[in-house]
Amino acid sequence: RSMAEKKNERRGLGRGLSALMADVAPAATQADPAQAPRVAVESRIPVDRIDPNPTQPRRDFAEDDLRELSESIREKGIIQPLILRKKAGDSGRYEIVAGERRWRAAQAAQLHEVPAIVREYTDTEVLEVAIIENIQRSDLNPIEEAAGYRQLMERFGHTQEKIAEALGKSRSHIANLLRLLNLPDEVQRMIREGALTSGHARALITTEDPVKLARHVVAKGLSVRETEKLAKKPAAEKKEPSQAPKKDADTRALEQDLSAALGMQLRIDHKPGGESGRMTIEYADLDQLDRLCQALSQGRE
Repeated sequence: RSMAEKKNERRGLGRGLSALMADVAPAATQADPAQAPRVAVESRIPVDRIDPNPTQPRRDFAEDDLRELSESIREKGIIQPLILRKKAGDSGRYEIVAGERRWRAAQAAQLHEVPAIVREYTDTEVLEVAIIENIQRSDLNPIEEAAGYRQLMERFGHTQEKIAEALGKSRSHIANLLRLLNLPDEVQRMIREGALTSGHARALITTEDPVKLARHVVAKGLSVRETEKLAKKPAAEKKEPSQAPKKDADTRALEQDLSAALGMQLRIDHKPGGESGRMTIEYADLDQLDRLCQALSQGRE
């Protein structure tokens, strides 16, 4: 895709992040007229006329969780309606925007119809809502949550502040999670598998060898506090005057913040005792270079 097409995708959001957030959790925000949907018709739709969203970022649904939800639905019914849109080219079928897990559980409970709200959505909004719904999962690990935030930032142009406001999170929570995506793949895998918590991982971000330290933390079963002390210990004890001076904590934190905001690796080399230096941004592919060029050119528009 061209730069113009990507720019239109990022700027063409119909109702904004807060309004889409209201669709995923309508009970919490429906009282606000500003969040009113363009088309909202609540009805009961046959389950066999509903198709899953092919762009749904979540592809795995735990059988035990579905079974538990199915039993709850069989006993109490579906409390929160599914969000659907009419399928293009087929007036008799619908596509899931939010609620695929409820739809699957309803099928297992042998329900013939499900409560649903049918709304108009663009393809872009469908993907955006799917990401928002995915972020709200109770079983989400920190890496999956961070990846969701990065998708909202990179694909749709949302800022950390807007995401925090819409999702009811603090900006620092989102920034800290985004920093985890700068860790090596092996450390991210440990976080996904639950061997490391996000607290452990944050302590590893600024260390020289996070993989080695992560392996030690897991092997010894260290607490977050013990990991933090261990991460600081080498910097305090290791003195090598022949090497270049280490970066101060403020510079490292700035590198992490900018890297998280851009979704790219960024390095700052400041000349000791001076006011000049160099900032290096590494892009992994041409799509990242494209996004960087857009970000740098926004101030001239």
